[in-house]
This record gives sequence, structure tokens and C-alpha cells, in this order.
Amino acid sequence: MQEKLATPKSKLQATEDWTVVILGFMVIGLFVAGLEINIPSYKWSQWSEIGKVVSPQSLFGILQQFVLVYALILFGNLIMRKPIKGVIKTFPIVFLLTVFALIVAGNAFMKEMGLEAVIFSLLIGLFVGNVFTLPKWLKDALSAELYVKIGLVLLGTSVIFSDILEAGTLGLVQSLIVVLSVWYFAFWLCKKLKVDDELTMMISSAVSICGVSAAIATSGAIKGDQKKLSYVVSMVLITAIPMMLGMPYLAKMMGLSQEVTGAWLGGSIDTSGAVVASGSLVGDRALEISTIVKFSQNVLLGVAALAISIYWTYKGAPSGSSVEKPSMKIIWERFPKFVLGFIAASLLFSFYLTPETVTNVKGSIKEMQTVWFALAFTSIGLETNFKDLIGNNNLKPFMAFLTAQFFNIIITLLIAMWLFNN
Repeated sequence: MQEKLATPKSKLQATEDWTVVILGFMVIGLFVAGLEINIPSYKWSQWSEIGKVVSPQSLFGILQQFVLVYALILFGNLIMRKPIKGVIKTFPIVFLLTVFALIVAGNAFMKEMGLEAVIFSLLIGLFVGNVFTLPKWLKDALSAELYVKIGLVLLGTSVIFSDILEAGTLGLVQSLIVVLSVWYFAFWLCKKLKVDDELTMMISSAVSICGVSAAIATSGAIKGDQKKLSYVVSMVLITAIPMMLGMPYLAKMMGLSQEVTGAWLGGSIDTSGAVVASGSLVGDRALEISTIVKFSQNVLLGVAALAISIYWTYKGAPSGSSVEKPSMKIIWERFPKFVLGFIAASLLFSFYLTPETVTNVKGSIKEMQTVWFALAFTSIGLETNFKDLIGNNNLKPFMAFLTAQFFNIIITLLIAMWLFNN
């Protein structure tokens, strides 16, 4: 009976690829149709302010998010014809751990350091998964890849084409040059160091485009190993902190203008939070330019994910395999459909919805996107053995990442001086 349910021939059964698009657009449709959810407040700086996080209004918002995501996950499993018994028991546990991670990430100091919620989700998941012996039914019901891809579909709503045009020609030019040159250098370096194909793609995208989001999108595009994704995300967040704190002082020592400094920070620091924090250390103009440049890089994520998806699906089996190049039909079957969802969401919010509607719903959708990504990394942590995460990844990927990041810093500085040194 199980075999019959698993067969892809059933017309009433959705694949996971299409399910993430369906669920992602269900979230979008609900908010566009007028669904309102209290956005929980996770911001606090002192222990005395924790009361705001657990206020009735905030707790009600958390409960609303739980009910919405829980219902969507159960519906997704039903249309994929997957068992829901384990999900019914597992999801509340994953959600509670994720909320704890969001509370930790909401601390003012953590925000200043540019640390994103996903790193705390991963760390908490790793702690629980390695300290306690988790039952098999819990691990079997984890759905990290599903959560990641739904978050990526929602990410498309933040790529608004009118905003891209307003970002400024210089910012777009710099972003295009930096992304192409740094991505190719990182790819070439990883190949030289014999880093495996999946890590090569994730590292190249993370260091050249927009850090964590790019690594997540690339992993989704190539159906990558979630443990390798955790490794790359950890590298991104570890290097972002010293760059965020050190680069403003280097810029001051070199006598760079605020415009050049902002372009340098925005083009080379990988996480948006760290870019904002670093730009703030320099001045208002540096903050403005750094934000524009980082946003310009972020909008290239959809294009990059599409290109990587096409390359990876055509590439087919790993190098050394005797499998023939796939036909167009096989390429379509392998092609990650969340990329189409990402692009469709971007087009919907750019050209079809009114600016008022976009303004009204983008905050709620952004919040839900954060929740989906955080849930994904909690799940990854729970199913990952810490020794495997560290031990199975030798130093070569880390060396490749650091070298590519250094190249990124140098090339971005030169381009920023060329374009913004009036």
C-alpha cells in the first residue's frame, strides 16, 4: 500500500517541488486577501525587557504564526501523500525551539553584531540533537528542505523591479561586476582545491552575492546536502563579524570618503544586518550607499538561482559518472520549481499588485519568511551530528572561502574607488 502512495504516477499527488510553490503562494494569497497576523516583538536589550517579548499581544502573534504554518505543513504532507502522524507530533517541538532562537536573535547586541536568526536556530538544533537522544519518529518527520524552499518563494516578494531602478546605476554596475568576478574566482579556486561540487556552488554564491540567502537559494537549486549548507552558513556568519567591525576603521585609516566606504561595505560584507551595522559606524551617507549596493546584489539572487538551476540540471550526475546528459524532459523534471515560484512572486509584486497592497503586506510576508528559514535551520541542527558537521568537512572549503572573501574585499574596494570616488 505504501508503494502505491509513493508512486509519482498518481494525478492527485503533488511533488515536493510543486508543493513548496503551492504553499508559498497560499501564504502570499492569504496576506494579499487581507489576513492580518500580529507581528511578534522579539526585540530586547536587557533582561527586564523580556516581558515585551512574552506580552499577550506578542504571544498571540506567535500563536497565529504557529497555527498558520502548522496548517500549511499538514496540508503539504497531505497533497504529497506523506504520513502526517510524525509531523503532528514533531512540528510543535521544532516551532518552540525556533521561537527560542528568534528571541535570542532579537537581543540588541546580537542585532548590532549582525547575527541572523538562522545561526541561533542551527546552534539550538545542534545542541538539542547532540545532547539528547532524539526518537526516530521525530528525525524522520523533519522537513528542512521544504521549509527552506517555501522561504525562498516568499523571498521573491522582496525583489521589486521599481526599487531596483531606484537603487541607482552605479550600485547596479558595481554589483554586477563584483558578483560575476568574485563568483568565478571562488568557483575556480574551489576547483583547484578539489572542493566537492555542492560546496563549490554554495561557497561561490555565498561569498559573491548575499551570504546566507544566496547559500540557501543555491542549496535549493542544486538539491544540496543540508549539512554542507550549515557549514557554509556558519562560515558566512563567522567572517561577517570581524569584517563588520574592522572594515570601517580600515576605511578611515585609508582616508576613504563615505560614498566609497559605503560601496565597499555593501559590496563585500555578506549579510544585510552586518552591512547596516557597519555602515552606521561610518555615517549616514555610508549607510545609504552600503544599503543600496547590498540591495543591488540581493536582487541578483533570482537571476543567479535560475542560472545555477539550469547549469546544475543540465550537468546531471556528478563528475565521473557514466550517466548520459539528460534530455529536456529530464532537465525539466530536475529543475527546482521554487525558482519559478521566486520569479513569479517577484513579478506579481513588481507589476500586478498596487504599491499600497505591497506596502501593507510586505512586512508580514517578510516575518513569515524569517520563520520558515529559522524552522529549516532548527531542523537541520536536530538531524545533524555535530562531529559530522565539523569532521566531515576538511579545511579546504574554509580556506577557499577565506581566500575568496579576501579577493572580494580587494576587488570591491577597487571598483568602489573607481565608481564612487567623485
